[in-house]
Amino acid sequence: MNTSMVVASFACFCIAGGVAAPDGDGQDSTEKLLEKVERRFRAIYETGEFDGEARSFRGVWLPDGSGYTVTEPDPKSNRWVQARYEAATGKRTVLNGPPRAPDRRNRRSGRVNTSPNGRLAVYSEGGNLYVRELENDRTIPLTKNAVEEAITNGRAIWSPDSKWIAFMESDTSGVPFRATLVPNDPSYPEVRQRRFARVGETINKSRIGVVDAGGKAIRWLSFPQPTEGCYLGKLGWAGNSHELFVEKLSRGRDKREYLMADIRTGAISSIYEESDPAWVAGAYETDAGPEWIRDHGAFIVMSDRDGWRRAYVYSRNGKEEAVLTPEGVDIIALALVDEAGGWYYYYASPHNGTQKHLYRTRLDGSGKAERITPADQPGTHYYDFSPNAKWAFHTYSTFDTAPLTELVRLPDHKVVRTLESNRKLGDKMKPWITRPTEFIQLEIGGGVVMDSYMIKPRDFDPSRKYPVFVYVYSEPYAQEVLDKWRGRQTSFHRVIADLGYLVVCMDSRGTPAPKGISWRKAEFPTLGILSTDDQAAGLKELGRLRNYVDLSRVGIWGWSGGGSNTLNAMFRKPDVYHMGIAVAPKPQPHLYNAWFQEIFMRTLEENAEGYRKSAPINFAEGLKGDLLIIHGTGETNTHLEITEGLVDRLIELGKQFDYFAYPNRDHGISRGKGTSLHLRMLMTRFLLTHLPPGPR
Repeated sequence: MNTSMVVASFACFCIAGGVAAPDGDGQDSTEKLLEKVERRFRAIYETGEFDGEARSFRGVWLPDGSGYTVTEPDPKSNRWVQARYEAATGKRTVLNGPPRAPDRRNRRSGRVNTSPNGRLAVYSEGGNLYVRELENDRTIPLTKNAVEEAITNGRAIWSPDSKWIAFMESDTSGVPFRATLVPNDPSYPEVRQRRFARVGETINKSRIGVVDAGGKAIRWLSFPQPTEGCYLGKLGWAGNSHELFVEKLSRGRDKREYLMADIRTGAISSIYEESDPAWVAGAYETDAGPEWIRDHGAFIVMSDRDGWRRAYVYSRNGKEEAVLTPEGVDIIALALVDEAGGWYYYYASPHNGTQKHLYRTRLDGSGKAERITPADQPGTHYYDFSPNAKWAFHTYSTFDTAPLTELVRLPDHKVVRTLESNRKLGDKMKPWITRPTEFIQLEIGGGVVMDSYMIKPRDFDPSRKYPVFVYVYSEPYAQEVLDKWRGRQTSFHRVIADLGYLVVCMDSRGTPAPKGISWRKAEFPTLGILSTDDQAAGLKELGRLRNYVDLSRVGIWGWSGGGSNTLNAMFRKPDVYHMGIAVAPKPQPHLYNAWFQEIFMRTLEENAEGYRKSAPINFAEGLKGDLLIIHGTGETNTHLEITEGLVDRLIELGKQFDYFAYPNRDHGISRGKGTSLHLRMLMTRFLLTHLPPGPR
C-alpha cells in the first residue's frame, strides 16, 4: 500500500514537471493550441456535439418478413409511437398501445427465456436457476448449489417440448482470489476478493446439467475433461428434446470438438473435431459455429484448415458433404443462412482487407459465389435480413462518410427507401473532414503488404515535411485499419492532425485481417515482436512513398494491446520512435488473464521463451525517447501491478519517463466527471511538448 502511494505521488510530480511547455514564444504558442484543442475535445467528450457518433436505425422485422416495426416520434401528436411499415409499399400504421422496447435478451445464451409453450419462464437469481409458472406466478427452484464467488448456474435453454432445461454450471472455487481496493473510506478502504485466473493458473470448471421443469433430480453429462482444464462453448438442443449439442474447446483453443449427448442414456459421441498449431477459435466470434440446416440433419461450420476461413457442410454424424465458399478467400463473418432459398450469405472482401461486403453462395456447394453489395460501393456494409431473406436493412459507411441505412430488396439490392441518413451528422462533421483520409498499401518485403491510413492537417502542404503520430494496436483481437466510420476515436485523431501532424495507423501481420492464416496467425506463439518489426518497416516504406513524411519526428500511441506495442516500439526501435504514449498497457503478459493470453501464447510453462521475448519489460533498457505511461488504478483487465512492475524497472534503470495514474478508473479510463477530457488533454500536452507540430 505505501509503495503504491509513493509511486502515485511520484507520478503526479513527473507529469506536472515533465510535460511543461517550452519558455517564451513556444509556451504562448503551445498554450494557445491547447486552448483551441480543449474546446474541440470538450465538444467530443463532454457535450457530444462533435463526438461523431452516428444514429442507428432500430427497426424490428415482422415474423413473416412483410414489414417491420419501429419506435419513432409521431409528427401529428409529437409523442413516441410504435409504427408498422410494409416493406414493399412503405404504408405506415400506428399500432395501438404504448411503444414496446425491442427485445434485447440474449436468446443464444438462454439466460432468461420463456418456454416454447409459453407457460413457463426460467431465470437466474443469486447463482441459482428458477422456473416461474406464468399462469399462477408459482416459483420452482431448479438448482440449490450456488456459492458466492464459487459456483453459479446459467445459460439455461428450454427443450422444444418445454419439459427439460439444459444449463451450465460454472465452478470457480479453484481459481485464486485477487484482492482489490473498494474506494469508500480513504483512510480505511475495504478489500474485495475477486476470482482471477492468471496465465497458467487454475481456470474455472464447467459442466452441463439437464433438469425437468418441475425441478426434480439433475442429470449431469459426463465427458472427459483434461487436468489442465477446458472451455465449454455453444450449448443447444439438437432438433429434438433428448439430444444436446455441446462445443468443447481446449484450454489453448487449439482444439475444438462438437459433442452430441443423449440425455436419456448419457451416451456422448463426437461429430466434429478440429485442431491447429496456433488456434481454431480466437477471442473474436468469426470462427463461430455450427449453423444447423435440414431440420438439424446437417450443420455448417467455419474453418481455416486449408489456410483460409471457409464454410463447410457436415452431416449430423460428422461426414463432410460440401465446401461452400471459394478457395483463397477469408470469410469475415456469417451474414445469414437462407435455407428456404438455398443460399449461404457471408461477408468477405477478397481484394481489400480494410472493407466488408456481402456475398452469397449455394447451400449445396454448386455454382460460384456472388457479390450482392454493389461493386461501386466501397467501405463497410452490414445487413439486417428479414426472416424471408427478401429484404434487408442495409447500413453502409466509409472512414469519411457517416453511416447510411436503407431498406433494400434482395438479391438485386434495389434501394426502396432511406431509413436513417445521418445527414445532420454528416453536415456537422463536414468542417472537421477537410481532406479525404488516404488509404495506402505498404510493401515491406517478402511479399508482405500492410494496409494503412493517413489523416492529414487541414492546411497540408505536400512540399513540406510533417511529423508523424502513429496509432497502434496490432494484436490478433482486432483490426484498426478499416474503411468505416469510427466516431470519437477518429474525431480525436482529426483534432491531432489539424495541429500539424500526419496521423497514421498500420495493421501489421498478426491482426485479424481477411488475408488468410499466414497473415492472421503469423506471430504465434509470441506477441509484439513481428508486429513491431512490421510497423517500423511500414514507416520506412511510407517515408519512401511520401516525401512529406518526416521520419526524424515520429511519435506513437496505443491503448491496451496498443499500449503494449507502444512500449515495444519505444524499447525495441528507439531510433525509429522519438516519443510514445502507452495507455493501459500489459508490459508483463504472463500476468494477464488466462482466457485471452493463452490463445495466442499458451501457458508460461509451455512457452517460457515466447513470454520472455514478448514482454516489453524485458527490453526497457532500450528506451531513449520521451515516454508517457497512463493507467487506471481500478483496472480489472490489465491490472495496475502489471504496469507498476515496469515503472519500478524503469526507475531501476535510471530512465526518465512520465507516469500518470487515474484513481479507481477501469480499463476505459472514462468514469468520473471530466476524466475523458483530462486524459485527452494530458496526451495532447505531452505530444505538443515532446514532438512539436507543424511542417518544416
